[in-house]
This record gives sequence, C-alpha cells and structure tokens, in this order.
Amino acid sequence: MSLTDRDQGAASVPGTPPAGGRRPVPTVADVVRTVTSGDLPVRITGYDGSAVGPADAGITLSIRTERGLSYLLTAPGDLGMARAYVSGDLALEGVHPGDPYEALRVLKDEMTLRLPPLADALSLVRGLGWERLRPPPAPPQEAQPRWKRVVNGMRHSRTRDSSAISHHYDVSNAFYEKVLGPSMTYTCAVFRSPEDTLEQAQASKYDLVAGKLALKPGMRLLDVGCGWGGMVRHAAREYGVKALGVTLSKAQAEWAQAAIEREGLTELAEVRHLDYRDAPREQFDAVSSIGLTEHIGVRNYPAYFGFLRDRLRPGGRLLNHCITRANNRAPHRSGAFIDRYVFPDGELAGPGRLISEVHDAGLEVHHEENLRQHYALTLAGWCRNLVDNWDFCVSEVGTGTARVWGLYMAGSRLAFERNEIQLHQVLATRNEPDGVNGYPLRPDWLP
Repeated sequence: MSLTDRDQGAASVPGTPPAGGRRPVPTVADVVRTVTSGDLPVRITGYDGSAVGPADAGITLSIRTERGLSYLLTAPGDLGMARAYVSGDLALEGVHPGDPYEALRVLKDEMTLRLPPLADALSLVRGLGWERLRPPPAPPQEAQPRWKRVVNGMRHSRTRDSSAISHHYDVSNAFYEKVLGPSMTYTCAVFRSPEDTLEQAQASKYDLVAGKLALKPGMRLLDVGCGWGGMVRHAAREYGVKALGVTLSKAQAEWAQAAIEREGLTELAEVRHLDYRDAPREQFDAVSSIGLTEHIGVRNYPAYFGFLRDRLRPGGRLLNHCITRANNRAPHRSGAFIDRYVFPDGELAGPGRLISEVHDAGLEVHHEENLRQHYALTLAGWCRNLVDNWDFCVSEVGTGTARVWGLYMAGSRLAFERNEIQLHQVLATRNEPDGVNGYPLRPDWLP
C-alpha cells in the first residue's frame, strides 16, 4: 500500500516488503513522508499518481518526472528544489511563477523536514534504485560550482568577476526593463509610504543618496557599479552634477550610455564599461557605490574602500549602499541557490564588519541607516512587474530563467521581511590632515 491519498497519520516504514512478496517500489508520497514530519501544509503529487497532504490545500507541489525526484534526492535543500523547479520537473500550483512568495512562506513556516533513520533511508534508496543518487545534469541556467570556476581565475580576480557579473546582468536589457520598470534600477528603493509606486520610491532613493552626498551643480560624482546609470542620470538631470559611472557589465553600459544620449545629458553624464579598479585615478567631490559591495568579496574590503577613499578629494563624501548579513558572525558566502543561479561568488558581511572596514580605510563614518524593510517592498514591486509581463519575459529569456527570477526575488523578499538579511547605507568623509571635513554639526539632508 502506498501513501496515495492516505491519512497523514502514522505509516508503515516505506519499502517494508509484505510476507512472501517482492519489495514494493516506494512512491513519491512515500519519499515525502520519510523526509517530513507532522501534518503537511501543502499537497504534494507525484508522476506515479501518488499524493500526500490535504486535498483542499491552496498550494500544490507537483513532482512531474523521475528526474525531478532525483534532483530533490541528490541535492537536498534549496539547490535540489531549484533545479527541479527551473527545469520544469517540479511545478508549483496555486501561485504565479513570477511571484511564488506565498508558497515559499508556507513551506518555510509550516513544513518540517527531518533526517530519516539510517535504516529507513537505506530501505528507501534500495527500493528506488541506487541510480536515483546519481545527479542528473544541472539546468543550463546554473553556474558552475565554485571549485570549477578557477578556469576563469581565482575568486574575485578581474576575469572571474567579469564572468560572474555577465552571468547575472547580461541576461536581456528588455527583460530588465519589464521587471525593474522605467527607472531601470536594480537596487533597494526608499518608500515614504507603502503606497508609493516603485518609480517614486526609486527616485526617493536617488534623492536620499544625493542629499547625503550634498550634491550641488558643478560637483563631480563617481558612481562605481553604476548598473544602467540610474544614479548617474539622476544626479546630472536633477542636481547639475558632472557624473561618471562605471560598470563591469557591457550590456548595462551600452543601455546606460544610450539613455544618457536619449535624455540629452551627454555634457554632464557618462557611463563606461570598466572594472571599478580601472576607474580614473583622479579625485571626485563625491563617490557613490550602490549595490557593488556584494560582488567584490569580503577579503577585498580593505583594498576596495581604500580605492574609494583615494578617489575622493579631502572633504569629499562617500555613500556605500549594500546588502548585509543580519549577524556579524554569519558566513560570508551565499547559499547554494544564490551562488549557482543568481550571484556567483557573491559575499555579504554584517553591518559591523562593513562599518569597521570603512573606518579602517581612513574614512570617517558619520551615519548608518538600515533599509531592510524597504528592500522587501522593492522586491514585491519587481515580482508584480514580472507577473504582469510574464509572457514577454518568457519570450525574451525562456521559462527557466524567468522562473529563476521569480523564485529569487520572492525568496529574497521573505528573507528581508524576516531580518535574515539587511540593507545598509553608510555615509563617510575623507578628512583633511587636520580633521576638517566640511560635514555640518547636524546632517544637511533629510533622513
């Protein structure tokens, strides 16, 4: 007897053969009950016709193929589920693939996984066949594991960073236009109210950065990791600043420069396809780094902030905006799904480590702000855009990549809401040798 539609109470050990009979092949439902405990909050169905969980559940996980089951068994946790989902071997019913937030929330809050006793696990594997433990080829959207990336250089070398950035950003500018909206801004927005539109919130973010940097007409701004040039164009258009942006993504640089020309900002704004380490060796009145720190590697913080300090004139200001761990003792490297599908080689540190590194680079820290709740709202907005433009996005990048983005953004929203990750802005100055920095007694910008 399988677990097909059976009551979720106690069950016999999967794979126990009846007297005088052959060992039955465990069903998908048998596998699920072996690795979970308690009542299931969702319905789980298998390609073999078995099912477990309440029939009236609002969300159903459908394991459609044997390959999907192998993905789940050979890479337990988020990586195996991502592989099965991205490849289409696992389907989520009851949520839109552009925003599977509710499914992720229910699974995280209400589903309990367990490590089965060794005897049960061995019995299950024997019944399924040892070939189930041979990992199927990963979906094409997946980056190589860290140890194989050495062919592109050591971690955070120029060539390997270029490859990692290309994996994430050189997807399709048309795709990003639909997901990010007209601002083409792929960083946390700032909401004055939850009712603000995404575009209003992104403009508020740029105004907040400009205010913290005290931008004024005629000043020179360097924006490292400038993306599609949102801050560069905003500073030039709204503040009369001569702004230079650099990005390691060729697709971003081409889009940004075209936007600058389209908006008539060529006399003030420019975006170049450059590694931040190759930015002009001159001093600027202000430096902004919005969403780059996550890519450079924690061990490179001293050199990175030293580089930014050297690009500031004495009295100039730096604004660093980046995702952080909620705990300074948390591991720096990202989980398997994020590393293989979203940000290869990405690393995060806690806010204490971040501020210490800025301070130790010879900069004076004046202000720190946590925008974690704002990033949850930003991600919700991006998911809405993906849902609204799903058919176009799929036609542009394929179903698998579109699923990656829905999964990544919805999961990240949940992580920001739960305070598992945060977003910090740190404002600092480069002081004169006598300590003078031009910073006022009280902030000259509105928090």
